[in-house]
Amino acid sequence: MQIVEKSGEGLSRVYGVTVPVAELAQRLDARIAEITPQLNIKGFRPGKVPPAHVRRVHGKALMSEVVQEALNESTQKVIADNNLRPAGEPELKPEGDIERVIEGKADLSYEMSVELMPEFTPVDPATLSLSRPVYKPTDEEVQEAAEGLAKQARTYEPRTGKSVKAKDGDQVIIDFVGRVDGVAFEGGSATDTPLTLGSGQFIPGFEEQLVGAKPDSTVTVNVKFPEDYQAKNLAGKDAEFEVTVKEVKAPVDAVVDDELAKRLGLESLDALKDLLRKNLEEQYAGASRFKLKRALLDELDTKHDFPLPPKMVEAEFGVIWQQVQADKERGGLPPEDADKSDEQLQTEYRKIAERRVRLGLVLAEIGRANNVVVTDQELGEAMRQEAMRYGAQAQQIFDLLRQNPNFQAQLRAPIFEDKVVDLIVSKAKVEDQEVSKEELLKEDEMPEGYAAD
Repeated sequence: MQIVEKSGEGLSRVYGVTVPVAELAQRLDARIAEITPQLNIKGFRPGKVPPAHVRRVHGKALMSEVVQEALNESTQKVIADNNLRPAGEPELKPEGDIERVIEGKADLSYEMSVELMPEFTPVDPATLSLSRPVYKPTDEEVQEAAEGLAKQARTYEPRTGKSVKAKDGDQVIIDFVGRVDGVAFEGGSATDTPLTLGSGQFIPGFEEQLVGAKPDSTVTVNVKFPEDYQAKNLAGKDAEFEVTVKEVKAPVDAVVDDELAKRLGLESLDALKDLLRKNLEEQYAGASRFKLKRALLDELDTKHDFPLPPKMVEAEFGVIWQQVQADKERGGLPPEDADKSDEQLQTEYRKIAERRVRLGLVLAEIGRANNVVVTDQELGEAMRQEAMRYGAQAQQIFDLLRQNPNFQAQLRAPIFEDKVVDLIVSKAKVEDQEVSKEELLKEDEMPEGYAAD
C-alpha cells in the first residue's frame, strides 16, 4: 500500500492512496479460501469446490467486498499514521477505471480529502467571571397564580333577574342545526351543547352572534367556513345555524381557600401556595440558567479565534438557511429581517453558523479534556422522554430510537452540551445578581455583528 500526501493547506489534507493489484489478489485468494469450506454447490461435495470454480462464479462479488474492505482499512491507516482528527467523513475520489479493479486487472487508486479539527487551547474555565441574574417570586405573584387557578376552576350558574341576556364570557347551553344552501349537513347538529362565549371553540363569527341572546330563545347565526376548514366539503362556504338557547349561565370563580386546594388534590391552601411558589421558582431558575448559559457562550465566543472547518460551517449554514427560507415563504421572518436582501441575510446568518460551529468545537474540546461523557442511562432517559411524546405509540417509538444511531446522536448532543456548561459554571467565578422579573424574562440581543439567533 502506498500513501502520499498531495496537499496540506489550513485544515484541508489530500492524500493519494494506492493498493496494488497484487495485494488485492492476495486478499481475494484469502477470501475464497475462507468461504470455500462453507459452500454447497450442486455437482460438488461440501467443502470440495475448486477455488477456480468459486473465483469464476463469485469472483466479482467477492472482489467488490475486498475492494470495500481495502478502502476502509487504507482510509483508517491514513488517519492513524498521520495522527489526524477528522472534522467529518473523508471524501474518497476513485482514480482510474473501478471496473478494471473489480476484474483484478488494475491497482486500486483513489484520492482522499479530509478536513481536520482545528488545534487550539480552550480557555481555562477557572479564569471566567460570570454574572447570574436571579429573581425570587413574591407573595403577590403566588396569590396571582392561585387566583389564576381559581379562574380555571370556575363554575357556571344560571343567570337570574328580570332581563337575562348572554354576555361575553357566559356559558350558554344550546341546540343547533347547521345548513348550507338550506340543506342540513353531517356533523352540523347537536343538542345540550355547553359553549362559553368568547372561547373561540366554534368557527369565527358564531359565538359573537349569541351575545345578548335570552334563555328559551332562537337565534339565526350566519357564518362562513374558513377557506382552510378541515372538512373540505364545507371550506369557504356560507352556512346558517338555527340555534336554540336553552340556558344562560354566568361564570363564578372559585374562592382561593382550602376548598379550592382540596378540589385540586392538595390538603390545604398553604400546601397549594407552597406548590405554586416552587413552580414559579423553577420557572425563574430556568430563565436564570438560560441567561447564564447565554452569557457564558458569548464569553467563550469572544475568547476563541481559530480556523473553522469550511464544510462543517457550510452544513450548519445550510440548516439555518433552510429554516430562514421556510420562514420567508410563510411570512414569518423577524421584523428586522423583513426588508433585507438574500445577500444580506446570508452574510448575517453565516456569522451565526460560524458562531455555532466555533462554540460547538470549544465545548467539545473542554468536554474531552475533562472526560465529560453522556451515560447510557442519560441517553436512555432522553429516548424515553422523546418516545412519551407519541402517546400510545411510545413503546414502538422507543424501540425505533434504540435502533437509530443518528437519532441517538441528536439526543446525545444537547445532553453533552448541558453537562459541559454545568462543568464550566462549576469552575468559573459566578456572582448572583438580583434583577427584576421583567429583566430576567426579557429576550437577549445577539452580540454586535450578529443577526438574531
